[in-house]
Amino acid sequence: MKPIRNVVMVLLDSLNRHMLGCYGGGEFKTPNIDRLAARSTRFTRHYVGSLPCMPARHDILCGALDFLWRPWGSVEIWEDAITARLSRAGVVSQLITDHPHLFETGGENYHVDFTAWDYQRGHEGDPWKTRPDPSWAGAPMFGRGHMPYDDSRGHFRGEADFPGPRTLATGARWLEGNAGAHDRFFLMIDEFDPHEPFDTPEPYASLYDPEWEGPHLIWPPYVVGAQEKGVLSERQARQVRASYGGKLTMIDAWLGRILDTLDAKGLWDDTLVILCTDHGHYLGEKDTWGKPGAPLYEPIAHIPLLMAVPGAAPGTCEALTTSVDLFATLEAIFGLEPARQRTHGASLLPLLSGEASEVRDHVLAGVWGREVHLIEKDRKYVRAPAGANAPLAMYSNRWSTMPTHVIPRYQALPLPDDRAALDRMPGSGVPVLRQIWEAGDAVPFWAASRFRGNHLYDLAEDPSEETNLAGGGDETAAAGRLTAALKAVEAPAAQFERLGL
Repeated sequence: MKPIRNVVMVLLDSLNRHMLGCYGGGEFKTPNIDRLAARSTRFTRHYVGSLPCMPARHDILCGALDFLWRPWGSVEIWEDAITARLSRAGVVSQLITDHPHLFETGGENYHVDFTAWDYQRGHEGDPWKTRPDPSWAGAPMFGRGHMPYDDSRGHFRGEADFPGPRTLATGARWLEGNAGAHDRFFLMIDEFDPHEPFDTPEPYASLYDPEWEGPHLIWPPYVVGAQEKGVLSERQARQVRASYGGKLTMIDAWLGRILDTLDAKGLWDDTLVILCTDHGHYLGEKDTWGKPGAPLYEPIAHIPLLMAVPGAAPGTCEALTTSVDLFATLEAIFGLEPARQRTHGASLLPLLSGEASEVRDHVLAGVWGREVHLIEKDRKYVRAPAGANAPLAMYSNRWSTMPTHVIPRYQALPLPDDRAALDRMPGSGVPVLRQIWEAGDAVPFWAASRFRGNHLYDLAEDPSEETNLAGGGDETAAAGRLTAALKAVEAPAAQFERLGL
């Protein structure tokens, strides 16, 4: 392992580990991800922490688990993103992204501490255009209604005009023009693909479903039991899944430009290259689609992580890891002073150098207001509310929850009420607003779906999570370990109360 001067992090949103060739997937073609894997340490037990999009980015950029304290939000006034500290250390940082949530309410301040940032417009909910190109007829929406993408889509005239290709091409150009010009740099390419809409030009649109006739189904429903309930027919389900595959293969092709530039500039000798994601995406596993209110089964929770390390031979790492560990790894690489906020990660450098075989024995994961998951080396315990999903507590000084295009603003972004009080976050002396939701209150988006009880799975013997072992002595022991893990991070008292711990 050679000294690391620079880091290139490519985050592909909603990237399904089990569909990548380097992780044994054969359904879709991912030659460039596999090409990167061939020179990388491939992590086999890497898991999500906080979900969905913005909470996951908070884990990575701020190093602190988000989901136990708030649903969705920006960098708080009392914490530093990794980029703020890189700037103080004289490290140049660049963000290149087409991720619309970074520029919406609740996503503020993640980009501002980069030395520079570049936003490629037009993806999903990005309000880029005020009128559609009338030549674009649209595609079935599965109840979403009008989306900003409907106005943007017709302005993409060819493959290179789509936001994903533009983002990765811009990343390659940045490396061409800046590698060697800075003493040290951190380049983060936050690419929203293969997130929906699963919209691609030909040949990708028909690549995995050439017999399909009519508009391609680019918007997956967010439903548990979609085929059972008649939301999708079996034929439509195959088309949605194939459309995801087409986008995955398209974005893989453009990732190749990044790898080509790393080759041409000779950057592998001193640059750590990371490929990661925020979470997976259900595409029919257990007849579940999108990211609905459901336990975090393996397809969405067990995520890929590749690290191409200068001077290190490729291989696999079977240690348990999670998203906050990426923050801790960047801290170690760039020699940064401790963060202001309480963080929860462990550096992965000892794993990469061979000095350690593990850095943690469990992962906490979840969506605010949903089940809390304790993931261990061969076990996953899913704890649902013991009764009503209450009380729920949100802690934040930059007040928001998740903005959406499908529910009213007053529910998506509810204001604090007279139950709000000042509290403290673990590790912070700064007063923080604490809002309580009680039984009967309208809750933010993700917490509104029904629950299906507790779950306990033996991942070694039952990787498909078919046999729920909850209800016996093993669950009692798992509940005790979950309680200890929550106490270790000083989780809010409301979490213990609603979970019955």
